[in-house]
Order: sequence, then structure tokens, then C-alpha cells
Amino acid sequence: MASHGSSFQKVFLGAAGSSAGGAGLDVDEVFSTFLYEGAGGTGVTVNNGVDLSGEGGLVWIKAREATEDHVLFDTERGVTKLLESNKTTAEQTNSGTLTNFYSTGFRVDGNGTVGSSGDDYVSWTFRKAPKFFDVVTYTGNGSNRTIAHNLGTTVGMMLVKLTSDTDGWAVYHRGLDSSAPEDYRLRLDGTNTKIDNTDGSRWNRTAPTSSVFSLGTDGSVNANGSTYVAYLFAHNDGDGTFGPDGNADIISCGSVNANSTFTLPWQPQWILSKDYNRSYDWHIIDSMRGFTASGNADNYLEANNTNAEQTAGWFDIDGNTLKNRSGGNIIYVAIRRGPLTVPTDATKVFDVEYGPSSGVYSLSTGFPVDMAITKDDTGGGNILRTRLLGGGTALQTESTNAEGSSTTTYWDSNTSFDLNLNANYSSFINWMWKRAPSYFDVVAYTGNGTRGRTVSHNLGVIPEMMWIKNRGDAQNWLIYIHSLGGTKRLFLNLTSGVSDASIDDFNNTDAQATQFTLGNDGRCNANNQTFIAYLFATAAGVSKVGSYTGNGSTQNIDCGFSNGARFVLIKITSSTGDWRLYDTVRGIVAGDDPQLVLNNTSAELSSGYDLIDPHSSGFALPASPYTNNSGASYIFYAIA
Repeated sequence: MASHGSSFQKVFLGAAGSSAGGAGLDVDEVFSTFLYEGAGGTGVTVNNGVDLSGEGGLVWIKAREATEDHVLFDTERGVTKLLESNKTTAEQTNSGTLTNFYSTGFRVDGNGTVGSSGDDYVSWTFRKAPKFFDVVTYTGNGSNRTIAHNLGTTVGMMLVKLTSDTDGWAVYHRGLDSSAPEDYRLRLDGTNTKIDNTDGSRWNRTAPTSSVFSLGTDGSVNANGSTYVAYLFAHNDGDGTFGPDGNADIISCGSVNANSTFTLPWQPQWILSKDYNRSYDWHIIDSMRGFTASGNADNYLEANNTNAEQTAGWFDIDGNTLKNRSGGNIIYVAIRRGPLTVPTDATKVFDVEYGPSSGVYSLSTGFPVDMAITKDDTGGGNILRTRLLGGGTALQTESTNAEGSSTTTYWDSNTSFDLNLNANYSSFINWMWKRAPSYFDVVAYTGNGTRGRTVSHNLGVIPEMMWIKNRGDAQNWLIYIHSLGGTKRLFLNLTSGVSDASIDDFNNTDAQATQFTLGNDGRCNANNQTFIAYLFATAAGVSKVGSYTGNGSTQNIDCGFSNGARFVLIKITSSTGDWRLYDTVRGIVAGDDPQLVLNNTSAELSSGYDLIDPHSSGFALPASPYTNNSGASYIFYAIA
């Protein structure tokens, strides 16, 4: 008898909004990559926001720096019952492993595979949800048969494991053959190339449907009286039911030829891939451990062996297009980067903090940081670091310099921003952003030197401000402001006011909600050079990109906030002037305000100038020739 669990049936019938229309589940509700440090017998509770106790699912754990097994736990078989993706071993029961499933995650104890004290681990959690993932357990009957499942859509990949005895993992993947993938299989526990199954022994030469999968009589999938588990991954192709509108795709299962590209409608955060024509390992990469646009900087683990984490370049990211660099034909499962929902709490997507006065440089943010700007307020460069570019690189907002090497940034934290520093850095201020719809996005791309070239982004709305930088050449930072249009430009590293943009900048074209257009200038689209674009927008109550005209007296700038702005960036556009930056950690007060600028290395200006005041809906401007000169035009960017 197959088992699914009652809560999954409830979701499938529309209680969570997926099939019934309206708002659907967010990516972050059904999938999580969460990194944690083991604590031995004390145990670790992983709060990743995924409801396992109520809805069910799978937790896959691997030690990152130790040669340990990959261990898989699911809610159908229960806590402490593990399988190993790199072994043929039957199900084991170990009380020191995963001990609890919660509505917000799970708990592990001190076993070396999941929680040795001081060791680093990665966990991937897949929640059961229609059109995403399902777990099914069943007892074999030794005859050709079908097993019901609740994906409700195309089965992209299926992993089947005999739990009551020793045998290999049987893998079905829709990309193994363009016409009859059901005639082939792979082994998750090995490096095997695709295996011919035209004898029907595994899948009975029948492709899975949206409600059942078929089995032959082989003992690895259907021996009489033996017990099994099947993990089913969906393939969305315009039929997804996720996100605020209930119509977004979040998972894709496909294949791509050697050194070829494939374009997803979104940027992935997790990929499992296998070269199916050569004896290669199964590679797992994710954006938390390091899945970057910097060449050979993808941190990967291998599902079929115990190896510790290694680094290589498996994919090149160019917008939402990925190039397969493996040299072989691969099948893949890709999961979309979340969230899909516009943030409503600015503290969940932005933080500003000074560095530590002693000890390691670790700032608790409560969210994974995607971009950080660090500035010594006693003077020095404005160092901009980006998760998408990896841990050892940085740019400087005041400089035309190409991307350079930098103090290593440890991006592998769900809740902090960490630098490889250990001293007194209490004068270093840090502004930190998380990517989210209608708020902030980052896109890496390679130039093609052609006017009219478009680059896809994932902001979900028209970007109201973009910063673009050539990573490999000494070029100005090109700035697009939507209120000024595609025929105007600014430069982040310069004081100059707004000027007419060349057709070679934005091709005289306004940015759109899914893409922006470029000319062929070296600042934005030189052939074969690499670029990075930072996109900002207004998220109600969280961020505001806007403009105002100075009145030479006093005025309030309404950003739609309820407790004022924590961060404000102001630039005069009608004449020359600095990119002036204020925040509440250093002080936005009714009096002189500490000011830093992004276009030079000057120390903080802290006295003699009252340039900005607090106001509940945003910020206030006193009479000032720098931020409120009568008749002058300004742009601003504020965060609540």
C-alpha cells in the first residue's frame, strides 16, 4: 500500500491556494538550503521556515568539510530513519541523527553525519507540495503495477530506493531521452552512464503520469513484500501554481548538451546534475554555499560519494541563461531562487551595522546577505561585495577600477555577513541587502557588443535605479534612473549631474519589468567582457526610489514609511554634487548629521552641516544648499 499523508492531500485540494487559484506557496515555503554548525550531543534546531510536521517532506544532509555520507530523512518513514544516497545500504535507524520534524524545520543530534561538534553541514529541505515534490512509500508485489502520487503535473525526476534490503537507487529522469525516457535509468549511488531499461524491469516501459508512476518487477523497485520509498520532483513548464499570483514556475528538470546553454525563466538557487553519457559524479551546487558568476567558483558536493565540498566551474551564469561547462551531456534539476513575495518588513531585507571592536568579523543580520557595502568612516574606499560574484572579489563605488581581489567574504550563512578579519573594525560601517521582488536584484552578464541587447532580471517590476559596472575593465559606474528615462545617465563614481546618455549606454530605451536594454559601450556591453548590474525599486513600506525639487526652506519627503527611514542616499541631478549617504546607526537627527559619500574616499563629515532630519513617513530636509537648494533637482533612495 502506498502512503502519502493526509496533510498533503489537503494542500492538493487547494487549502494552501495552489490548485484553487489566488496566491500560491512561495519558494521559501517549500524549499530551503540551510547551513549550520554541529553541536554534538547538545543538538541543533534548524529553523528554515519549512513546515515538515504539518505538510511532510524530505531533509537531505551532508557534512561539508568531512568525508561523511549523504543522509536522507523523510516524514513518511519517520525520524531517526536514514538512507544514504551514496550507498546501496538498506534503511538504518540511528537515534543520534534527525530526531524531530517541526512546522518550521527540524532538529539533529550529535551523530557525525549530521551534527558533530564544530563541523559544518548543509541541509536541503523539500516540502511536499503539488507541482513541486512528493514522498511515497509502498510495499512491492513483484508484478507490473502503478503507484499513486500527488504531484499533479509532469514528473521530472524520481528517485526510488529499496528500504528493507540492500540495492541501488533507481533514477528516472525525463531528460534521459527525448521520446522514451522511461526506457532508461541512472543510479544515484554511482557514476554509471544511462542504463538501457527497454526490458521494462524498472519503469515497465511506461512514463509516469501526473497521478501515477509505473513499476516493473525488478527487486530494486518492486520485489514482493519488500518496502520502498520514492522521491518525486516535478517539472514546471508554464503550469506552476506558486507565488503571489499563484501562477509561477519554481522547478525545472531538463537536459543540455556539452558546452551548450539553457535559459530558465528565472535564476536558480539549487541544481543537481549528472553527465549521463560519461562515468561522472552527481553534482549538487547551491547559492548558499557558492554558486557564482565568477568562473571556477562553484562549491559542489557529489551525491554518490562521501567527498568533502570541492570547488570548480560547472555553470556560467549570464542573466537567467546558464552554460553547461562540464564537457558532457547532462540532466539537471533546478529550483528557483526565492522569495517570490514582495517584502513587507525592511528588517528582513536590509541591515546596517558597525563592524566588531574585537574578535571575528561577523554581523548578525537574520537573513542571507546578497550585497554589502563596507566603508571605514575615518576614510577609505567604499568596498562593494556581492554573493553572486563569490567570496574573494570586490568593487569600489568611488573608482573606475575593475573587479579586484578582496578580503574573503564568507557568504555561506543564512543569518549573518562574515569577513575573514579579526581585529578592531569598529569604525567600519556596513550596509547589507537581500534580494527580493520589487526591492533589489543582482544580475551578472557577459557583453556581446551589440546595441539593443537585452538582459533578463528577476526584480518583477521596472527597476527605478540601476548601477552597472564593467568587472574586467576600468570604466565608470553607469547609472540608470527610470524617472529620467533611457536617454539620460549618471555616474556613481562622479559628482557630475544628469547628462544625455549616448545610444551606446541604454540604447535610448527604458528598462522593463523583466529586462533592461543596453547599447554597446564599454561601460555596459563590451563584447566578451563581464558585467554586474544592481537593480533597485520601490517596495511599499520598505523602500522608495524617488525624486524631489529643493525649496531652500524645509520640506518632508513622504516615502510611505511608518517609522521613518533608516537609510537615505541623495544625489543632486541638476548640477554637480556628491552621492550623500545617511543612516540611523550613525545618526539621522534633528541637528548636524554624519555624512559619508559613495563617490570618494573621504572620512565622515560629522559636524557643521544639518542636511537631513528624521520624519515618520520618510525623512525631512532642512534648509541646505547641499540637499535642499531652491529649484535644484534631486533623486533619492530610502529604506525603512
